[in-house]
Amino acid sequence: MAVKKVLCVDDVKADLMNIEKMVAGTGVLVVTASSGLEAIAKANSEQPDLIFLDINMPDMDGFATIRELKKIIETKSIPVIFVSSKDQKADKIWAQMQGAIGYVTKPYTQEQIIEKLKSV
Repeated sequence: MAVKKVLCVDDVKADLMNIEKMVAGTGVLVVTASSGLEAIAKANSEQPDLIFLDINMPDMDGFATIRELKKIIETKSIPVIFVSSKDQKADKIWAQMQGAIGYVTKPYTQEQIIEKLKSV
């Protein structure tokens, strides 16, 4: 499947702009959200081919967000890759258990993001 639209989710504006720029540089349409609730709404309305999702966010963290996305028929099949400063093995295992297909640790490189984008 060729990725044509990506939803990037991060509550830190600088981080969100950084990943948005990297993904958009590949020619992919980028939609952004700055919270878990906004991510769920945008995933439902925009139907992206992939979601890059931060974990540490106020109100609803990335783990709670992916659990909600997986409950909704319209969003449950959208692949999710976590992008987080959490770099413990337990975090990565937990992410996979929640349904994530990948994990990138901050700080990341453009090559890492593009590699994950192409792996979908």
